[in-house]
Amino acid sequence: MSDQVLAIVSVQGRDQKGVVAQFATFLAERGINIEDMEQRVVHGVFVMDMLVDLREMSVSLDELITGLLSVGQKIGMEAKITLQRSPRLKRVVLLVSKEPHCLERLAKAKAENELNGEIVGVLGNHPTLGEAAAKAGLAFESHPSDDKGAHFAWLLGRLKAMKADLVVLARYMQILSPEVVKAFESRIINIHPSLLPHFPGASPYKQAYESGVRVTGCTAHFVTEQLDQGPIILQDVFHINVGKDTAEDVRQRGLALEAEILAKAVTYFLNEELVVVEGKVVFKPGISSFARRRL
Repeated sequence: MSDQVLAIVSVQGRDQKGVVAQFATFLAERGINIEDMEQRVVHGVFVMDMLVDLREMSVSLDELITGLLSVGQKIGMEAKITLQRSPRLKRVVLLVSKEPHCLERLAKAKAENELNGEIVGVLGNHPTLGEAAAKAGLAFESHPSDDKGAHFAWLLGRLKAMKADLVVLARYMQILSPEVVKAFESRIINIHPSLLPHFPGASPYKQAYESGVRVTGCTAHFVTEQLDQGPIILQDVFHINVGKDTAEDVRQRGLALEAEILAKAVTYFLNEELVVVEGKVVFKPGISSFARRRL
């Protein structure tokens, strides 16, 4: 109905009996109708999303938020509510080096309103992509990475000043410092040009080509202090015609796929359609998915 005021109540914590009943009762007593719901248990962790209609609720939004937190705290659960029209879009900062394909694809997603967030800046360790960023209408800054300590101090300062909700490594060819990773835990997404855990580290397309494999691909994952070992969000593949394809053919096919997979991973994050549970990414509905199911 057009006059509905939709929101999602998200709950996560140790699996136990009666969780659904407690939250459903709390909402019903405050005039809130549950429109749809999805729940699952992953490695003993309970994850639930409820699509709710706030149109006839009998309490203020502040009271609702406080009450949900209280219900969750009593049973050791994290609870939050997200309105259909968030009062503030998530702030995204792109980190780049010299390769433009991921920057260009994310800029295209921004221009076509595919992202439920705003790209507030592009930070690089080279000035190379300044022109590409400017063409897309994106603010660009760079700082050389010859002195790693100075570069990462600058980077951390800029990310905090820009109030980044999500940091995207759009082919940023640097290993982040532990301080940066810790400051944005589970909020840094990287694209790696192989099907992790295969071919980690440098030159993965060259490794794949020289090994003779017939299928390789790329991986979008969250960044942790362990190189290329963070929770995997998405993977996709392309085929190698061994004996016909050149190493450059493999690389070009990979670059095109990287840009698409990274854009999809960013979209899932901004739509709140994923959560990290016990080191693994679990997908959940989010408002946009609930909306598609109701069409």
